Amino acid sequence: MWPLIIISLVVFFEPCHQQFPRLCATRETLLSKECCPLWEGDGSPCGATSGRGFCRDVEIPDQPDGPQYPFSGLDDREKWPLVFYNRTCQCAGNFMGFNCADCKFGYSGVNCNERRESLRRNIFHLSRAERIRFVSYLNLAKQTISGDYVVATGTYMEMENGSNPMFAEVSVYDLFVWMHYYASRNALLGGPGNVWTNVDFAHWAPGFPPWHRVYLLHWEHEIRKLTGDSSFSIPYWDWRDAQGCEVCTDELMGDRNPQDPSLLSPGSVFSSWRVMCSRAEDYNNRGVLCDAREEGPLRRNPGNHNSNIVQRLPTSAEVEFTLSLTNYDTGAMDRSANMSFRNTLEGFGDPQTGLGNSSRMGMHAALHVFMNGSMTSVQGSANDPIFLLHHAFVDSIYEQWLRRHRPSPSQYPESKAPIGHNSEYHMAPFLPLHRNREYFITSKDLGYEYSYLLDANQRLAESMHPYLVDLQEVWPFLLLAGLLGGVVAVVITAAVVTARRRYKELPWLHVRKWKNLFALPETQPLIWSNDNVETSQHNYQTTMLRHSQPRVDIHPF
Repeated sequence: MWPLIIISLVVFFEPCHQQFPRLCATRETLLSKECCPLWEGDGSPCGATSGRGFCRDVEIPDQPDGPQYPFSGLDDREKWPLVFYNRTCQCAGNFMGFNCADCKFGYSGVNCNERRESLRRNIFHLSRAERIRFVSYLNLAKQTISGDYVVATGTYMEMENGSNPMFAEVSVYDLFVWMHYYASRNALLGGPGNVWTNVDFAHWAPGFPPWHRVYLLHWEHEIRKLTGDSSFSIPYWDWRDAQGCEVCTDELMGDRNPQDPSLLSPGSVFSSWRVMCSRAEDYNNRGVLCDAREEGPLRRNPGNHNSNIVQRLPTSAEVEFTLSLTNYDTGAMDRSANMSFRNTLEGFGDPQTGLGNSSRMGMHAALHVFMNGSMTSVQGSANDPIFLLHHAFVDSIYEQWLRRHRPSPSQYPESKAPIGHNSEYHMAPFLPLHRNREYFITSKDLGYEYSYLLDANQRLAESMHPYLVDLQEVWPFLLLAGLLGGVVAVVITAAVVTARRRYKELPWLHVRKWKNLFALPETQPLIWSNDNVETSQHNYQTTMLRHSQPRVDIHPF
């Protein structure tokens, strides 16, 4: 009860942060195209007075994109974020955030000069208390309205070029659902049904691993701010060789509903969740954006999917083959890429041959299809909290590849990648701004590590962690029980000694008399004589003697 009360108080005093900033969603700000909010520390835009950052023009690279998206000036994500803002806070040193109020990933402290490294752990290596806390944090984020950010529900054209803002409030969790939707949605070309489907600013191209890396880092960062728990890290689900949804239990991500297997068990907190931005076909038919309204319950039916698309969950061998591919991306750098680590990891390259445009989904995509519900929709998949566990493990595979092959920054494509994926492109729809190449680096430089990538001794200690934590939680009770047992033993002993001293002259307390009273005569020896061997009952000793000694016949002289 107390942890929930504390969390509620933290929520009241700690607003959360993500995207669009409320202060930048006004008519005046949109018309000025400047998003440079004040930093409360010194009251200046971007904390300029304190040297944290400055309000500057956004610099957009002019490198050509690939041919997959043949339009220009039709989509709000083109040359992000110029459609909405051409001036934003650009932070100095280790400062970060839409107003430079935060620290870069991997740094902490008042001046953001303290290095920190967090550990993302296997969800099955969390203690029971840690698992409960994780689920509680997820639900808290789902129920808490973002204090600093809103989401766009209309295009910039529908907003009449900024004079008619169209934004909606959402929860901290749904903020990230919207971000994933917005990055992967189809391009609206004008009018019902007039969309371009071959475009995605977070998938199907080189930016897939970096974009989702930034996504998880921001999500992790916001949960820490929301709860006040600076030690929080996203756990991962190692799904290699899994035979089913191992995390689909009511203690974790939710079991099946016995009445309807496509819904979650009433025993799971997630059964009450409602999804948003999950009806891509409906939006396309109407030619509109997701309006951030609730659209029904969270759905999941793991294993009851189309087996022609996905046969099973990925194997250890398939992960190893993917890691063995030396080229980060190849060819057109889309779903057709052959022998591409990125395309094979994402699931459109065959994890046994490396050939692109595979008829069957593998790796990352295979798990989405396997879940057979909200996770199956690219745009709405983040509605299911399994998304976080899944993508944390996908990110760990990306991390393994970076460490194994140590690519130079130049291996990330500078030009001709699908729109949104060139190295210097700002990832849509993040504010603060992040470029793709900035996250083509090891997680250690970003302040986090994965437990299964530790050395052998550290992995052993990590595997023992939940048991040690559980023991730490119960040892006060064990100690108390031991002390009470000791006290009881002392009291009983003292009572017996006192009684013996007080009544030692009473004849009925003499041990010999009690012994003689209850002593019974021995009516049968342990080892029988030859006269009664055949008629008496056997114990182990007589049986051994009987079968070990030879028979001797005695004859008269």
